[in-house]
Order: sequence, then C-alpha cells, then structure tokens
Amino acid sequence: MKHIVVLAVALTVLFPLAAQDAEMSVEESYLQESVENMIIREQSRADSREMKLIALAYIGDAISRGNTSNEVREALEYLGLEGVLNRGRENGRLVNNFPDVRREAVKYLGQMGTVEARDALLKIIYYDNETMVLQEAVKSLADINVENGDNAKTISTIAWIVQKFDNTNPDNLLALSAVEAFEKLGASGGGLKDPNAIQMLIRIAEGPYVRPVQDRAKAALSNIRLNQAQAARQQQQQRQQQ
Repeated sequence: MKHIVVLAVALTVLFPLAAQDAEMSVEESYLQESVENMIIREQSRADSREMKLIALAYIGDAISRGNTSNEVREALEYLGLEGVLNRGRENGRLVNNFPDVRREAVKYLGQMGTVEARDALLKIIYYDNETMVLQEAVKSLADINVENGDNAKTISTIAWIVQKFDNTNPDNLLALSAVEAFEKLGASGGGLKDPNAIQMLIRIAEGPYVRPVQDRAKAALSNIRLNQAQAARQQQQQRQQQ
C-alpha cells in the first residue's frame, strides 16, 4: 500500500510538470502514460474503497487527456465488477461490495467511447443487480453507440435488464434511462427496430411506473413512429427518383 501511495504522489507531481512542457517528447509521453497506467492498475486492485475511488479519479483525469488504453479499460472493467464477480470475503462475509465504485466505473467506460468499453458495459449489466449501477450503465451504453452506430446487441440487452426488474421490482429511474437510451440508439442506428425494445416501451407507458416516466415512454413511442414514417417516405421518394 505504501508503494502505491508513493507512486501516486509522484504522479501528481509529474502531471503539472508535463503540462508546463508543451514540447514533451514521444518517449516522455509514453513513459508518463505507462507510469499512470501502472498506478491505476495497482490502485484499482487495492482492498480499500478509498483507494479504488482514488484510482477512479486518476482514470477520469487520464480519459480527459485522451488516455483510452487497454490498461485503463481493464481497470474500469475490474472496478465495474467489484463485489459482483471480483469478490473479497472475510469469514464468509462479502467485504468489497461497493456500488458507488461500480457506478463511477461504468460512467467512465461510457466516456471512453470504445467498442471494448461497450462490451465491458454489456458484461457488467448482465451480472449486476444494483439499480444505481445499471442506470448509469444504460446511459453510458447509449452514449457509446451514438458514436459507433452498432446498436442491436446494446438495445436487446437494455430491454432485457428492464424486463428483468419489471417482473420483480420495477424501477422508475432505470426505466427512464432505458427510454432515453432507446431514443438515442434509434436515432443513431436508423430507427428502433428491436421488437423487444418496442414492447418494453409500451410496458413502461402502461405499467407500474410513475406518470412522468409513463408519459416519457409514450412520447418516445410517438417519436419513433414519426421517424419511421419519415424514413419510409424518404425511401419511397428515392425509389421514385431512380
């Protein structure tokens, strides 16, 4: 632990100096990122919640400077599964269930915006049962796919997780996150074509959710119908012109 803290202090000194030197060489920049990745990796695997939160703060800074390396993504995936797959026990008791750590991890995965980050989010959604984590993961998935445009698996996974909670313990914030995600993903992928997603929107609009969430789902369904009708008209016009 002392070794990690010393490295972290060194890194906080190194970054301001690097920022002052606009002419940093490629070798120096690579060395800085390598040291940063090493500290992030070690801190993310430390036992304490506090050290993991420090790792997340470093990760946020790293991503803001364009560091979307595999090492950073792997650290986020590890933290996103903390207490879910990566379990620590003492006398049979789970001691590393940190939902706030997992929530921050999935938020930063969304900011990374890579296909690998998306795949990590899909894995986390499959295993996690904490709605505060799932809400953030759904938001992050929508943001990533707005850029990438490959939405089919993401849409089906979001529909699945909302359906899972709808059957046992409907959650308004998770449902709202899903509605907004479906709209984003539909807009970026040529329309929402997954029947499970449409069925989930109908269920949210009519199911055991508060009125603002129901109304939001109804508005999303209306927008999807309008967008689909507009796309159909455009395709017809293109065929006629040909």
